[in-house]
Order: sequence, then structure tokens, then C-alpha cells
Amino acid sequence: MKLTHTAKGVFAIAVTPFLPDGAVDTASIDRSTDFYQSCGVSGLTILGMMGEAPKLDAAESLAIAGQVVRRASVPIVVGVSAPGFAAMRALARGVMDAGAAGVMIAPPPALRTDDQIVNYFAQAVAAIGPDIPWVLQDYPLVLTVQMTPKVIRQIVTANPSCVMLKHEDWPGLEKISTLRAFQHEGSMRPISILTGNGALFLDFELERGADGAMTGYGFPDMLVDVVNFSQQGNRDTAHDLFDAHLPLIRYEQQQNIGLAVRKYVLQKRGAIAHDTQRIPGGSLTAAARAEIDYLLTRLARHDPRAAALTQSTSAPTAGAGSLDAQHASP
Repeated sequence: MKLTHTAKGVFAIAVTPFLPDGAVDTASIDRSTDFYQSCGVSGLTILGMMGEAPKLDAAESLAIAGQVVRRASVPIVVGVSAPGFAAMRALARGVMDAGAAGVMIAPPPALRTDDQIVNYFAQAVAAIGPDIPWVLQDYPLVLTVQMTPKVIRQIVTANPSCVMLKHEDWPGLEKISTLRAFQHEGSMRPISILTGNGALFLDFELERGADGAMTGYGFPDMLVDVVNFSQQGNRDTAHDLFDAHLPLIRYEQQQNIGLAVRKYVLQKRGAIAHDTQRIPGGSLTAAARAEIDYLLTRLARHDPRAAALTQSTSAPTAGAGSLDAQHASP
């Protein structure tokens, strides 16, 4: 089924597993796909920035996408951003032929003016074909391309195949509110808004009108719970659970080692066999691993999902300040 503007929930940004020698770990692709689905995600996004897409060749990208699509029972979005439109088209058409639900396109860093941004996405749609639903990635902190709400509205209006915004501006809460106001007043058609930034602002992004998250924190099941609690109106429960994870979410925000932190946690959770990144990539020192283990120990006091990752043999107990009775999947 193709991606539509009604998409909501958590589309986990999946890591790309590698063996210690840097080869693609095909066994862990199935393993991680099963893991994400067991967490209750609504979909998966692969070959994104945190999926180390630039380190893959074209054949590897197509093979990974095909394997995930065959394994998954949820919609798969594939990042197809590329320096040139020929490569973008080849990957986009290839993954859609394999059964992907849609693709994600990010603007190249060279774009500066509003006209350049709008024209680029018109050219991208012409290249991949207007029949492919796509996600507009707005990530100015990394891509250095500033898209105002009016520019996003212009892109959405000019390209009916754009069905989702991956919102990663920072600060960006007002941008979500402005876009939803456009929709409510009728000047922009409805569009799905999923948020990134490692879920750092997810608690309030949902309250501003986001439909969910598209990010890759090591506890996607927690993100699923927070989204569900928020959408059900259980505000305090959503914030309590989110707050318990916030120290680890913050730790993962460190530049250069954020993916290393994420892969280390996912390895400990059994989602992947190795926390290897393809070079060039960040790595964790012994001190950093000890700090993450300490954060997991503290998290286990509030969320039993972290208890199995600690050296402690005692399970967290319910009591004052505990989320044991609150965090279970709604």
C-alpha cells in the first residue's frame, strides 16, 4: 500500500547493520526488521542519514530495501536523496517496484533561496515520477537549507505526490503550529507530519499537531507508547514516560557519536548483532559505554524494558516515581 497523508504513529528510522569487517549484515536486517515491528511501529524508514545511506553503493541500497520490504508487514519509506536526479530516479523506481510505500527526499545543502528550494523539488518529482508518494525532509541543522512554512506550503501545493513532512527544524514547534493553521484555514491540503531530531521534542510536537515520529531512538517501543498516550489524551502519562528516557535521548544527541550510541543500545537490545558502523564513523570509548550503561541502569528504575540491559539481577519495582503501571502499551 502506498504512503498517504493519513500516515501516523511511529515510522522508526532503521539503522543499517554491518558485520565487523564492514560488510552488510543481512541476517541482522531481518532481525532488526522483526525487532522494530515487535515494538509496534506503524512503518519503517530505511536508508536515511542515520541508516548510513551515503556509505552504500546502488546495488546494496536496492538489495537492503528489497529485503526489508519482503520481511516487513508495515509500510516502508526509503531515503532516495542523491547528488543527481539520475541516481535518485533509479533508486526510487527500484524500491517502489520492490514494494516500498514511498520515498523520502532531502534538499541538497547548496540551496539558498526560496525559489531554488521550490524548483529543486519540482525537478525531483519530475525525475522520479509524480506517481511516487514522497516525504519532504526538513532538517536545516544538518542540511543548512531553511524552509519556511510558506515555502513548505508552496511545495506541498505544487506537488500532490508530497504526502508527508519529516519535521526536524529546531526550534520547530511554532512551525508545526503554523502549518496546521494553514491546513485549518484551507490554504494547504492535509499532510502527515512526523518529527525527528532523535525524539528530543516529541512530547510537545505531538501537542502542536504532529501525527507521530519518524526517528530512530533505541527504544522505539517507548516512542510508540508516548504517541499513543498523547493521542488518547493521557498527557501526564505521556510526559512521565518521555521524561524517564530524556537523559538517554539527550546523550544520543551528541554530534559524531549519536549513531554509535544508538547502535550500541540496539545491540544490547538484541536488534542487531554488532554495533559496527562503516567507516568513516564515530565510535564509543570505554568511558562512553560506561556512561550509557549507567543511564540504562537509571532508566530501568522507571521502565522495565531497560532492566534486561543492565547488570542488575533485580527487576524494577513499582512505587513512587515508577512508570511500571503506566508505560504498558495502550
